[in-house]
Amino acid sequence: MNESSWGAPPHTGPQAGYWGPSDQGPVQGAAPAGPAYDAPKAQQTRPMPIVPEGPAYGGDQDDDRGAARLSGPLFRDETPQTPPFGAVQQNSEPMSDAPQPAPPPQKKSAGRDLGAAIGVGIGLGVVIIASLFVVKAVFVGVVAVAVVVGLWELTSRLQERKGIKAPLVPLALGGAAMVVAGYVRGAEGAWVAMALTALAVLVWRMTEPPEGYLKDVTAGVFAAFYVPFLATFVTMMLAAEDGPWRVLTFLLLTVVSDTGAYAVGWRFGKHKLAPRISPGKTREGLVGAVTFAMAAGALCMQFLIDDGVWWQGLVLGLAVAGSATLGDLGESMIKRDLGIKDMGTLLPGHGGIMDRLDSLLPTAPVVWLLLVLFVGSG
Repeated sequence: MNESSWGAPPHTGPQAGYWGPSDQGPVQGAAPAGPAYDAPKAQQTRPMPIVPEGPAYGGDQDDDRGAARLSGPLFRDETPQTPPFGAVQQNSEPMSDAPQPAPPPQKKSAGRDLGAAIGVGIGLGVVIIASLFVVKAVFVGVVAVAVVVGLWELTSRLQERKGIKAPLVPLALGGAAMVVAGYVRGAEGAWVAMALTALAVLVWRMTEPPEGYLKDVTAGVFAAFYVPFLATFVTMMLAAEDGPWRVLTFLLLTVVSDTGAYAVGWRFGKHKLAPRISPGKTREGLVGAVTFAMAAGALCMQFLIDDGVWWQGLVLGLAVAGSATLGDLGESMIKRDLGIKDMGTLLPGHGGIMDRLDSLLPTAPVVWLLLVLFVGSG
């Protein structure tokens, strides 16, 4: 071998067997750091490979030293070292099937700010009671304002989430007129106002391009029926001589039904009522709503409604619990379709106005009808 073969002259001395040439010359392609195996001097001591410092087996630090770790045996007659018999290889990560400590039990949460919800509820109750028993016309105005705000929340969410542009101006004007007409002219006035509001929605939408006309006016007519028309039954109850007590009975039974469903469902609820629509509602909560509402209905009919008897209150409470639950599920269905949790943020702890009207709106015609059947229109 000449000097140009490896780039350095052959060594002499104790390490001649390591760097020295074999008798047959260098093997092309052989690693320059290894000896020639067929050389007579290959039996001499070979240097040990340099192993980076670190744990003997299973160390995690060596994994990041790509240049220092050897990927295979240095010589062809060597095999990778294995741990001695009986040695336990360390593993820095826990086994997947190892028992894990149980998480601490979580306390049930109501899901809302109860302090704010109670405060807002008391404030609304004071406004409603004061307007209800002082001047009936003031309460009609409160209902009209609630209807207009509810229409604004509903149409805003429809446009934001679905691109549906239900015309708010004719809905707001027609909705307020509908509430007043129900108080002044009864059911006949409510139906006439409803028809005129629907017609106004159809005409108002004609001022815009025809694309999406059908879905916009359909949503508008639905909103007119869902919010203001159902609310007219509240003002129709108010028109009776004992109207304030009828409205108070309607409000108390709806609130008691919702409270009973919440209290019993939160404490004892295990079986889902409608998991695809409202996962928080349970069958136990429905039983609580029926029980609380029937008890409250018996008391209200016996002591608040003229010529009312307790058994009528049982029937009334049962009907209120059913209609309030269906109304709550109906709005939950709308919100799930829109992909939202609340219709608005106007009322802290409650959401929006529509989140409070969801059980009241479908309950109003039920209470109005049963009171007319039991004690007359007044």
